[in-house]
Amino acid sequence: MLYYLLYPFHDFHTVFNVFKYITFRSFWAFMTALVLGFVVGPYLIRKLSALRVGQTIRSDGPESHQAKAGTPTMGGALILLTATLSVVLWANVKNAYVWILLLVLVGMGLVGFLDDWLKLRRGGGKGLSARQKFLLQCVVATAAASLVLQVPDFSTELWIPFFKRVHPDIGAWYIPLMVFVIVGSANAVNLTDGLDGLALGPILVAALTYGVFAYVAGHSGIADYLQIRFVRGGGEVAVFCGALLGASFAFLWYNSYPAQIFMGDVGSLALGGALGTVAVISKQELLLPIVGGIFVAETLSVILQVGSYRLRRKRIFKMAPFHHHLELKGWSEPKIVVRFWIISILLAVFAMSTLKTR
Repeated sequence: MLYYLLYPFHDFHTVFNVFKYITFRSFWAFMTALVLGFVVGPYLIRKLSALRVGQTIRSDGPESHQAKAGTPTMGGALILLTATLSVVLWANVKNAYVWILLLVLVGMGLVGFLDDWLKLRRGGGKGLSARQKFLLQCVVATAAASLVLQVPDFSTELWIPFFKRVHPDIGAWYIPLMVFVIVGSANAVNLTDGLDGLALGPILVAALTYGVFAYVAGHSGIADYLQIRFVRGGGEVAVFCGALLGASFAFLWYNSYPAQIFMGDVGSLALGGALGTVAVISKQELLLPIVGGIFVAETLSVILQVGSYRLRRKRIFKMAPFHHHLELKGWSEPKIVVRFWIISILLAVFAMSTLKTR
């Protein structure tokens, strides 16, 4: 919004030229979301506490988690609010990718909100059924995928990491691929969100990494030099990533151990879905399993656990997702969280290196 309100004044003073730069607006999108989060956060915690919007803890979960019962949940609404306001303020609101990303962020957030609200209303942690949740996620993801393909010049080519000239055009199959990436990412983040600050660390790393990917993909000169697909208008995705980064940092202030508030499905599904959409738009969807390696590992641990129990009546882990297995092995919660963050950073550095190894 500020781009259209203030940039036209560059004819009167050169200082207004800064509003055309994506790097400038990305930084201030980050700062705006961060400050809004710090301002609104305490009020939201007090309000949710007063409304008794408390987390329900699984009875079969680690014993150490029982003390967390009653901690305010659905705090992910703070991330949605601050990120959305910041994006509208600093991004180019005529850019289609900006609105598609907001559609996924808010749409997945609403699915998560409905699930969280039903859990609180019904008690016992029973929200939407797995089928209902998956169907609603697919509706949001399919809408986003259809809109992405309507953006002029968006390519249905699949760019393969490590290979310069391998980018097959998969045509209409790109829609189911996008739906798979968006829904898969949303659920992977949701499964990882089980310890104080655990999911937010990898989200911060991924948002920063994909902010860089989006910026270089949206810059014709850099994209040509790095031999990656140029995405016209894709640079604005970096502004969205900046806002997401700031909103997540602010929430982490209150969600770090011991957490004052949990983000719930309203936050985890929204962040995961948005991350998957960013990966698709920046044409780096195949790097998402690397950048989000922690999310992939957590998801695989659940799949392996369920599959092993159904086939052999034996469990591979003491409990799934994998972070609960480590807890039951005696690892402290802060140690698990920090080490998962370190792994996320290492994976992101490796993913960034692929920009030059093509």
